Amino acid sequence: MPYSSTLTLNPAEPATGTDAATRILGLLLPYHRTTGAATPDPGAHPEQLRQIRQFTRASEPVVLTLPGFPCKSPNPAKVLGHLPDEGERLSLGFLDRLCARIGEVYEPGARMLICSDGHIFGDLIHVPDEHIDAYGDALRSLIRREGLRHLDTFDLRHVHGDLSYDAKRQLVTDAYAPSLDVLRAQARTDEETTRLYRGITRFLVEDTADFTGTRSALQRHCRARAYEVIARSRAWGELIADCHPRSVRLSIHPQRPGAAKFGIRLLDAADAWATPWHTTVLRQPGGGARLMHRAQAEKLGRLVVRDGRPSHYEAAC
Repeated sequence: MPYSSTLTLNPAEPATGTDAATRILGLLLPYHRTTGAATPDPGAHPEQLRQIRQFTRASEPVVLTLPGFPCKSPNPAKVLGHLPDEGERLSLGFLDRLCARIGEVYEPGARMLICSDGHIFGDLIHVPDEHIDAYGDALRSLIRREGLRHLDTFDLRHVHGDLSYDAKRQLVTDAYAPSLDVLRAQARTDEETTRLYRGITRFLVEDTADFTGTRSALQRHCRARAYEVIARSRAWGELIADCHPRSVRLSIHPQRPGAAKFGIRLLDAADAWATPWHTTVLRQPGGGARLMHRAQAEKLGRLVVRDGRPSHYEAAC
């Protein structure tokens, strides 16, 4: 199913009658990724206002942390390879422009820390650490090349020194992850956890391209792995909170109004779970773009190579 992959930044809200934190949150609200009804009322997001005011009251640049940009899907029917491409370029550009807009309504400005989480669960999704390293290195090169001066990066290489990735994963999991029994209980009673569990399970099923058993066996296997992925993701989020306690906590996953994290759309998409690392971009003749699986995109357009690597598909006129 195709998705539009461009976001238009709305004009900054007027400053009259609102404090800086409310104005900043007003810029984020049009891109709130939520599973329920979105609300334009900043008062419905008291935790985000509290987080932002830690900076505005001190007249300091606002720091936003976003776990995401882990690695490309291992399914070659979905993506062009294991390195960033046009999908990452579009979404990183949007995030940088969003920070620039915050600087227009709040003079100290804003910075966003992209907290790449691929290493924390790479073994569970069957992506080798060397591919995750290559993706992260290419992501940083893309940020430099595009001049995205409001973005920085953080990943598992920044913690626990020179230990192996396996050792680092274990340390972070032991320190921060909830037990699988706790997660299973939450999935039975908490709607948001249930939705996350189903979404992760779906991705794991889609991304397992070489399974030789039955479809039902694959689904059972992925349901079990989904709990582990969620546990590790939560551990990563808590590590980020410890390393960057004064930050506005964003999420690529849908979040209800009032949640501790603010779900943000990287790209316009009909599917609340769509991300550039699970899809390929198809550029339209008029300049627009859609996200879709590679297998579909290659039927509709020609491959475009940028900097010597597959970048996206371009539809015929």
